[in-house]
Amino acid sequence: MKVINLTEPMPKKIHVYQLSKWPVWGLAFRPFFLGAGILAVLSMSYWLLILSGYASWQLTMPATLWHAHEMLFGFAGVVAMGFLLTAAQTWTGVPSVSGIKLCLLSVTWVIARGSFFVDVNGISQLNLYLVGGFQLVWWLAGIAILTDMLLQAKSRHNYLFIFITAMLCACNMIFLSLVVLQKFSFALSIVDTAVLLMVLLVGVVAGRVVPFFTARGLNITEQVRSPKLDKLLLFSSLFAIAWYFLSQLFFNTLSVGWVFAWLATLHFYRSILWWHAGVLKVPLLWSLHFAYWALAIGLALIAVSFYSPLILFKDALHLVTVGTIGLMILAMMVRVSHGHTSRPLQVPVLVNVAFMLIAGAAIVRALLPAILNHHLAWQLSALLWVLGFILFLFHCAPILLKRRVDGRPG
Repeated sequence: MKVINLTEPMPKKIHVYQLSKWPVWGLAFRPFFLGAGILAVLSMSYWLLILSGYASWQLTMPATLWHAHEMLFGFAGVVAMGFLLTAAQTWTGVPSVSGIKLCLLSVTWVIARGSFFVDVNGISQLNLYLVGGFQLVWWLAGIAILTDMLLQAKSRHNYLFIFITAMLCACNMIFLSLVVLQKFSFALSIVDTAVLLMVLLVGVVAGRVVPFFTARGLNITEQVRSPKLDKLLLFSSLFAIAWYFLSQLFFNTLSVGWVFAWLATLHFYRSILWWHAGVLKVPLLWSLHFAYWALAIGLALIAVSFYSPLILFKDALHLVTVGTIGLMILAMMVRVSHGHTSRPLQVPVLVNVAFMLIAGAAIVRALLPAILNHHLAWQLSALLWVLGFILFLFHCAPILLKRRVDGRPG
């Protein structure tokens, strides 16, 4: 196993033409988090304009499917890969991707985003083939790098992340294939399955970091540990993913509400174990805990949606996608951006406001449609999301583009 040289400093002066040495290519979290923040603002702004009637939609696929793809496979996918490729270096001691390779990987992801809007007369659905091609290259390259790092270090404890990212890649390709075939309802079922895969990833990562961050942030001597519950949650989540997938694509008669109710119960219990009143005073902690509470509540509401018309499945699902995945991503991006650039884990008021805006976006999108006009709730939620990620970029973009404050590489 190759050892990382953590003592060699970055060059004091980097010329513009030395592309591979730019700080932004130091580790995967830098360009991937930056790209995710920009996509979160631009794609949701466009979605808001479409909802408001100020922008037209010209593509052959429904705008809702583009929105779902970019938020899940584009935004959440790139953050997940950025986090894993960065964390794997810490877990294994094996150098992660950086320099020109990371630059090419980032460019591939950017091209995939723009390929949706390629329109050539006489070549039907060329844009979808281009998106699929570039997305596949990006996924496979990222998974290959992650796999190589974990296998070199024989980090069996982390092999699960190879499986999860591979399944997300498979869902992405199946989704695009179904859109090409205009099987739109099946494509939406694949998106929902991929959301559950992302929930699995969030659950595993949260189980490792939330108790640790809480104990460290509040100066508690012992962190909460629940290995048996963690294992039960893992296998229950895998079962729920398989059960839901089968119910949507093959066996419509399967009852799935009870599966979500069971998962919600387990996550509720774990969030109670982790809870400490002191987290409310620390933005980097309350945001993580709120995101995890949103997961338990969201899964419970999803379960209710199968038995009652009081809440719609898609509304409940958005408490998970916005409140859990969105807020957890935002909180983790801020924390990793600070921690991996040797900056103190203290954030200004504007970051706390960003957390509140995304939390508000989740509540508005999931709960207000039952009270307000659905369309108005969607627009307000999208606006809050855009404002939250603008604040993230304002604070974190300079951090992601500049070198570490201690002068070390990474």
